[in-house]
Amino acid sequence: MDVAFLVPEASENTMLTVLVWQLGLGVVLAATFWIFGGNVAGYSALLGSLTAVIPNAFLALRLAVPRRDPGARSLVRAAYIGELGKLALTIVMFIIVFTLVRPLAAAPLFAAFIGTQLVTLLGFLLRDKEQQELEQSTKHGD
Repeated sequence: MDVAFLVPEASENTMLTVLVWQLGLGVVLAATFWIFGGNVAGYSALLGSLTAVIPNAFLALRLAVPRRDPGARSLVRAAYIGELGKLALTIVMFIIVFTLVRPLAAAPLFAAFIGTQLVTLLGFLLRDKEQQELEQSTKHGD
């Protein structure tokens, strides 16, 4: 049984933590690319990170906002809509970046996008740790 649904604030904390880490990594990557590759590489990396963080924030918001029906069906519907919105936002943001930003360095853009997306794995690790701690505390009656 997935106990994260029993404690929604734990899931919301994990989502917020992941978004903060994604944003932080994006800034660090942008600064690193700026220092070693110049202005174009720096803002390209920042745009790549934002192209990952903003859609992920949309998905997190869809999952965290209270729904009229707190049931599983409503949560699954919110997840589907959130994931479709995330995909659409990612596509739109890449289209905007590639059509409006000149000059653009593709390698830093995609490196930062991929690096920022990989932070999501941290969320799974955090969630698993929270679930283990919750299960242990309920077993011991804490």
